Amino acid sequence: MMPLQNAARTATTTKISMNVTTTFHGNVVTDIQYAKAAGFGGIELQSPKLYRYLDAGYAVESLPPLLEGLEVTGLGAILDLERQGAAREGYLAEVRRMCEIAVVVGSPIVQMCTGPVDWGIVKDFKAGPLADDDTRYRATLGLDEAEAIRVTAANVRDAADIASEFGLSLYLEPLAWARLNRCRQALAIIEEAGRDNVGITLDTWHFWTTGDTLDEVRALPVELIKAVHLSDGFDLDRENDTPQQNVHRDVVIGGGAIPLQQWVDAIKSTGYDGWWCSEMFSTRANEQDPQAVASAMYTLMSTLVG
Repeated sequence: MMPLQNAARTATTTKISMNVTTTFHGNVVTDIQYAKAAGFGGIELQSPKLYRYLDAGYAVESLPPLLEGLEVTGLGAILDLERQGAAREGYLAEVRRMCEIAVVVGSPIVQMCTGPVDWGIVKDFKAGPLADDDTRYRATLGLDEAEAIRVTAANVRDAADIASEFGLSLYLEPLAWARLNRCRQALAIIEEAGRDNVGITLDTWHFWTTGDTLDEVRALPVELIKAVHLSDGFDLDRENDTPQQNVHRDVVIGGGAIPLQQWVDAIKSTGYDGWWCSEMFSTRANEQDPQAVASAMYTLMSTLVG
C-alpha cells in the first residue's frame, strides 16, 4: 500500500487527473491547490463541493484564474439520472446548470450516474417489499431490465441534446449498487439513447465490484471510454452483498483487493490514451494531511499508468 507521505513525483507524460474525492475534506480552492502541488495535470471537479462554492456566492468566472495550469478533465456528477414525473424537470435543469459551468471552466464532458445513489434503499428492496409510504428515490428498482434501460436511455438522450447545445459530451457511470450497474447495461443505454456525444466512465471499483471482467474491458470500443477512474475496494459476496461505498470502498488506492495493474493493462489494450483519474473514499486517508495524500496518489498513479 502506498504510504501517505509526500513522495517524490515520478516523471510521466501520461494524463493524470485528481478527482476531488482524493482530498475529501477540502473545498474547491484547496483541492485545486493540492492537485497543482502534487503534480497532477488535471482535476475532476465534483458536486457537492462545486455547488457549495457557487451557492456561497462565488461566481463561476472566479474559477478559471484559480485553475490556471490545470485542465478540468470532467465535471460531475448528475446523480439519479432516471428521474421521472415532477422530478424530471429538476433533473434537466441540473443538466443545463452543469453544462453552463463546464463551458466556463473548460471541461469537455459532464458525468451522469445511474441510481438510486442511496444504496440503503437497494439493500432494503432486495430484502423485501418496500412500504407504499417509503418516499426514498427508487430509480428503476422493480422494472425489468429492458424497461429500466428504456427509461434511463430516454433521460440520457435528453441530457445529451442539452450537452450538444454547449458542444459537450456526457460520460455515464453505472453505480455498483444501482439497478443498472453493469458494463453491458451501460452500452445498451448508450445504444438506446442514440447520441454520439455519450460515452462511459470506466471506474475500476464499480466494474470489478459488479463482476465485470477484464475481457469485457478489452472488448470496449475505445471511442466510448471518456475517462478512467482508478479506485480500489474490498472483496465481497457478489451474490448476496449490496455494494456499499462506505464499506466496500473504504480503502486507500493500492491497499485493496482489486488487481489495479491488470485493469490498467486491459484498459490500455483498447488503445485508450485519455485521462486517468484518482478516486478514493478512504476514511483513514481523509484524516491525513491532504497534500501528502494527493502527492502519494499522484506517485501511485504515475507508477501504475506511466
